Amino acid sequence: MTLVFSEVGFAPHFVDYQQAWQQQQELHTAVVDGQSPSTVLLLEHAPVYTAGKRTEDHERPFDGTPVVAVDRGGKLTWHGPGQLVGYPILKLRDPHAIREYVTLLEDVLLAVLAEFGIAGQRVEGRAGIWLLADEKGPDRKIASIGIRVHNGVTMHGFSLNCNNDLAPFSQIIACGITDAGATTISLEAGRDVSPSSLKDLIVRELQAREEALIGINEGAQL
Repeated sequence: MTLVFSEVGFAPHFVDYQQAWQQQQELHTAVVDGQSPSTVLLLEHAPVYTAGKRTEDHERPFDGTPVVAVDRGGKLTWHGPGQLVGYPILKLRDPHAIREYVTLLEDVLLAVLAEFGIAGQRVEGRAGIWLLADEKGPDRKIASIGIRVHNGVTMHGFSLNCNNDLAPFSQIIACGITDAGATTISLEAGRDVSPSSLKDLIVRELQAREEALIGINEGAQL
């Protein structure tokens, strides 16, 4: 069997964060119990700020916008229209192989960006995928990764800025980083790229790494 992909909702049917969180929890329980194969949820959220465990008070929205506390690693970020979000719920053979799993997600995002001629980078000490300073601007983040592993099964995942408004990021200290900005595929590529148009690329790049996934997952239904 192959890894299962579930399209939860894309524009104009944006997904409420709490709804997606409940779906993650239910699926996580099913995967832990062996009642469901490892599954990747793909979606586009309604606007929301989420705060990981390391978020500090001064990093929260300057305008008092509500923030949803989540149990992933990392700090504060924004999700919303124009951003592709993926929640892989995968059973890890080794619950401690977190770095290997994150590297796999990074590889997928880097490959997708390369399709648009965008040279994404890993930056030591900074989570996610970045573009380094150039004539277009300073270092800027284009994708985020924040995960949790519970009972050997992953939760949360990644977000990729496609054609979203960047204004919400100006209201927070995103990911606790003060000396860098954010960007989107559309800005960097010079053409409109929507989350729904990238679904197949994300699926392809994850499927292309089936052997790596099998190496991480035990009985992951690949």
